[in-house]
Amino acid sequence: MQSLKLTIAYDGTNYHGWQVQANGNSIQSEIQKAFGRILNARVPVTASGRTDSGVHALGQVASCTVDTHLGVDVLQRALNSKLPTDIRILRVERARPGFHAIKDAVSKAYRYRIWNSRTGDVFLRNYACHVPQRLDLQAMSAAMVHFRGTQDFASFQSAGSPRKTTVRTMLSATLTTSPARSTSDAGDSHDVGDSNQDQVVVESPPTPGSTTEGNPFFESFAGKTIDIVLEANGFLYNMVRNIVGTLIEVGKGSRSPDSLPALFASRDRTQAGFTAPPQGLALLHVAYPPETLFTSETEESVEQG
Repeated sequence: MQSLKLTIAYDGTNYHGWQVQANGNSIQSEIQKAFGRILNARVPVTASGRTDSGVHALGQVASCTVDTHLGVDVLQRALNSKLPTDIRILRVERARPGFHAIKDAVSKAYRYRIWNSRTGDVFLRNYACHVPQRLDLQAMSAAMVHFRGTQDFASFQSAGSPRKTTVRTMLSATLTTSPARSTSDAGDSHDVGDSNQDQVVVESPPTPGSTTEGNPFFESFAGKTIDIVLEANGFLYNMVRNIVGTLIEVGKGSRSPDSLPALFASRDRTQAGFTAPPQGLALLHVAYPPETLFTSETEESVEQG
């Protein structure tokens, strides 16, 4: 038997989340079925976190134990050949015995994408939250400063998944933005700060000769993508989406950035913002201590091109 670490990307649009569901398809069930077809055995797969319905992943991590002589590169290709095209195994690595995707994780990073424009984008509808009102990005950036560091995030935890403690350490919180040029490049972003500095929003001018240049509508309210990236040593249930909902309220002017300290102190979920919809959320990556997790055999791992 050997322990494996899987790095997985998936489009969560057509799934009822990660976890196996009695009356719906899930990412976990598809991967376990793929293992079953290849190894003719039941292989339970544990993810670093159970993403909800409609939530995506660029770097989900899962652990499992298998009995096979297949190399990791062969196993990766075999799994992808059995999986739907909206689920990809990006990497298979041999892990030390007992590796656990949840217990061994030291940090996670999530991205939440907002499409800020009067009109929704048909190509982003499954991958971003549409906000038609103009958002004050400077105010949102000022508010994000309050989320950094170690503190009690009880005000941003939804009911339904109690934890022993609601204290978490936010390692970084950044906001990036990109102006509308065309649908195909709407996802490109420009960093507007890092975890050690206050956020300063940088907006690029319209491309010369583009349909946005000189157009009064676009000059008054050019649509843009806004990416909020949060990295922490752990997240509470719906914590990212509740933080984003609060930041959107700050951007709309219905909440002041200076109100955040009192909100944290209240430890009251009802005092925070709404829960942003799932489609804008993506799990970016999960970090593990390499010196304790993997053997030299990880050199055999193959990253999908």
